Amino acid sequence: MQMKPELLGDALTRLRRAQGQLASVIESIEDGDDCAAVLTQLAAVSRALDRAGFKIVASGMRYCQQAREDGEEPPMTEQELERLFLALA
Repeated sequence: MQMKPELLGDALTRLRRAQGQLASVIESIEDGDDCAAVLTQLAAVSRALDRAGFKIVASGMRYCQQAREDGEEPPMTEQELERLFLALA
């Protein structure tokens, strides 16, 4: 299944935010910042990535459902989408 940016706008926004947060984590480590602050930022990066992943899987599910409703063969089965979803958890 091809990724369509117009369907994944929110996920892309979340990924860009996570990218900035990760850069901040790396900089904090390199600067020798407080461990608790670094871990807090790292947890925020992890949550942002999880949310982006869930958005992408949800978009894939909607895309496949729409394909079925249009009488087309969806690019992925429910089992494949389920595996992707569970891999995120």
